[in-house]
Parts: sequence; C-alpha cells; structure tokens
Amino acid sequence: MQPDSLIAVAVNNSRTRVGRFLKGDLIDPASFPCNDPAAAAGAILGALAASPGLPVVLASVNPPARDALASAVRKSGVTPLHAGADVPLPFVHTLRDASTVGQDRILCALGAFVRAEQACIIVDAGTAITVDFVDGEGVFHGGCIAPGLGMMLAALHARTAQLPAVRFEPPDPALGPFGRDTQHAMLLGVLAAARGAVRETIERYAEFYGAFPQIIATGGDAALLFENHDLVEHIVPDLQLIGILEACKLAWGADDSDESLDHEESAVSDDDRDGRDADP
Repeated sequence: MQPDSLIAVAVNNSRTRVGRFLKGDLIDPASFPCNDPAAAAGAILGALAASPGLPVVLASVNPPARDALASAVRKSGVTPLHAGADVPLPFVHTLRDASTVGQDRILCALGAFVRAEQACIIVDAGTAITVDFVDGEGVFHGGCIAPGLGMMLAALHARTAQLPAVRFEPPDPALGPFGRDTQHAMLLGVLAAARGAVRETIERYAEFYGAFPQIIATGGDAALLFENHDLVEHIVPDLQLIGILEACKLAWGADDSDESLDHEESAVSDDDRDGRDADP
C-alpha cells in the first residue's frame, strides 16, 4: 500500500468532498451534497476506475451521511476505510475533553502543521467557521466555533418577521459601505461579523503565543471571506483532504517512535463528535 496514493473523502454537515491523491498530488477534487450519496459514490468509483486498487478513506462529522455513502460504495464491492477506526488519527493536544472535537478540525490542523512546519492558525469557513491553533511543536490547543455565512443569513430570516431568505454573495464594492437595501445590509452584516470574529480570535491567539503564527484558511467560503484580504496569508481549499493523506502516511508509512510526550495524545474515532464542521 502506497501511503501517498489514495482516495480521500470528507463527509461534512452539508457537503461531501472527494479527491484522488497520486504520489501526494491531489487530482480532480469535487463536492457533492450530503443528501446525494449516489453522486459522491459515483465520483469515488470513477476515481477507482482511473486508479484501480487505491484505498478509499472516509472521514466524517456526519454519521448518517457517512453511513449512507459507505453503504452505496460497498454495493459496488468496495470497502472503504474509516478515519479513526481503520486509520488512526493521533494528535497531541491540551484539550479538556478530546472526545468532543470533530475529525474535520483535527485533519485540517494536521494538514496545516505538516505543510507549514511551524505554529499556525487554521480558519475553516463553511457551515460553521472554526479558528484553531497549533503551536510550533504540533500541539493542538483547540479554538473557537462560530456560525458560518449561510447559517447567519438563515438565522436572520428564520428569527425575524420580514428579513428575506438570502444566499451569500460578496457585496458589490461599488455600492459603498452602507447597506442601502435590506439584502445588501444583510450581506454586509454577516461578512463583517465573520471577518470580525476571525480577526478578534487571531489577535487573542497571537497574544497568547507572543507572535503572529502563519494563518491558513480553508473551507467552501474561505475565498469569499479572505481572498485579497490582509487577514489570511494562505488559502488552501482542500486542507481536510490533505489531512486525510497525512494521517494515512503516518499510519502506513512513517517510522514508529517511542518518544514520550508532555501533552496528552488521543485518537479521534469515526463517530460524530460535536458535528460542528466547516464544509469543504
């Protein structure tokens, strides 16, 4: 088994992301609605047709969607591996209760630290927005979870009498800083809320760390929030898939070490933790 060649699948709250790695290179990643397991299964089987024999590794924070997808794939004679159960996800942390952290956050942190090789802040912007901190030794310190852009807009519509249902799109800069109609005002508001929450959190982490770590953004809304914005240094769209790859490389290809750790080490199972992911 080649640890750098596999089909990585991230099943999140709203979307399932599928990507094929060949010798570490990600090829043709694509997203599918979680409520359409047949479409994601078709993509997985198509990737297997292009590269027969690759292992399929599922990571998830959405057990019903994960199970439906796994069932659809097994009908074609393919048995997927599950992150946490078949592929260990060990991580060093300072959490009070590691059983509540979602696989998405751990995988994004793993992918970011392995690639950055330094302390980093990971901003995952999707259904929810998570902002997590990994120090220079690779220790995961946790972070914060906030509603994503779509969730904020949905809440404004659901919890008020007259605010309309609005799908997020970047506000037109030509319209200026003032929302001169309700929809524009809502878009400006949720954008400011998301960016403000991320900036405040980054500043608190930097104060704790004593410097500004590298800041990496991922998730389906990362480009909408941070492209051409000074808040984030790097946007890596498929950081969670990269994390799956790195977990497999650690499990299948790295030397085992008996080094002792000062911090607790845990393995995250494939059960849904808090379910508060940021969809790719």
